[in-house]
Amino acid sequence: MDNAATTAVSPAVLEKMLPYFTECYGNASSIHGTGRDARRALEESRRKVADVLGAKPQEIYFTSGGSESDNWAIKGTAFANRKKGNHIITSSIEHHAVLHTCQWLEKQGFEVTYLPVDEFGQVDPAAVEAAITDKTILISIMAANNEIGTLQPIREIAQIAKAHKVLFHTDAVQAVGAIPVNVKEIGCDMLSLSAHKFHGPKGVGVLYIKQGTRIDTFMHGGAQERGKRATTENIPGIVGLAEAITLATENLEEKSARIAALRDQLIDGLTALPYVRLNGHRTNRLPNNCNVSVRFVEGEALLLRLDLEGIAASSGSACTSGSLDPSHVLLAIGLPHEIAHGSLRLSLSDTTTQADVDHVLKVLPGIIETLRAMSPLYTDFMEAQK
Repeated sequence: MDNAATTAVSPAVLEKMLPYFTECYGNASSIHGTGRDARRALEESRRKVADVLGAKPQEIYFTSGGSESDNWAIKGTAFANRKKGNHIITSSIEHHAVLHTCQWLEKQGFEVTYLPVDEFGQVDPAAVEAAITDKTILISIMAANNEIGTLQPIREIAQIAKAHKVLFHTDAVQAVGAIPVNVKEIGCDMLSLSAHKFHGPKGVGVLYIKQGTRIDTFMHGGAQERGKRATTENIPGIVGLAEAITLATENLEEKSARIAALRDQLIDGLTALPYVRLNGHRTNRLPNNCNVSVRFVEGEALLLRLDLEGIAASSGSACTSGSLDPSHVLLAIGLPHEIAHGSLRLSLSDTTTQADVDHVLKVLPGIIETLRAMSPLYTDFMEAQK
């Protein structure tokens, strides 16, 4: 139940990767036979990813994951277009790979507008347009929120960006493999994704860069990735990513419907409990995301109790699991600290079963009741109710 953090590599993906660790181990930049085999695998993988995304192969750049792709899109665009302007627009609920990059750019002299969201975590396209100035060079809005699952109106935002001749980037790390993602239909200039979110390996991702987009080189050194990102290519990882994205998007509508039905069972079962609320939009959300806040209970205590019952879950982004602060996303949608601290994210995948959901709904109410019985806040609240 923690598949938003990462997913297991599927057996089919692993099988596809294995030869590239051993007999086909060549460097794709080498001109001998082993190197040419690696080059063929690299370019075939690039074509497969492009086909899924509706892109051209030459618009696909392989990276080490979503965070690098976000960094490259934002920093590369910022510095390449600095003569045009220094203003960037993003939202207050982006992944920290976007937010921290923007905060770093502010120290380099750039200006950033962090747009608020509504109670469901949605950005208003009209607010995006109102924030554009003659110095705006980039808009970066995520396709789907990694914590609460809310989908953003990225097609509308892309149209606004295009009308104002501003580049548009979307962090689609949580969206790809869960919902249809086509760069032509979206109209974006850049898009980030990461293999480990859809049963691929960790440590490999993609940045889609539309042809003609002005963006700086991210890593200097060799001529890999058409001179834009130096370093010897991770061929096993890239092959795994291409296979994983192909498998993840086959029969996607059917798979998403099955997972969404399980998600709805979780949402309905949990929100039927007293003082439990859903976070994010009820329907306009990822099919695999259920995020609730449980009043009078600490999220960490919930996770520990669930773990004892064999259930892996999270209280938000795994990238901030060491922080004692409540989720910036939950605060942005208007939750007070004490309720935001009691958040629980349950995220499903292709491998989630009805039995898994039944087990959660059987176990969790008792855990909540036990933890509330230990809470002086709950005791005081109930006394006041009387």
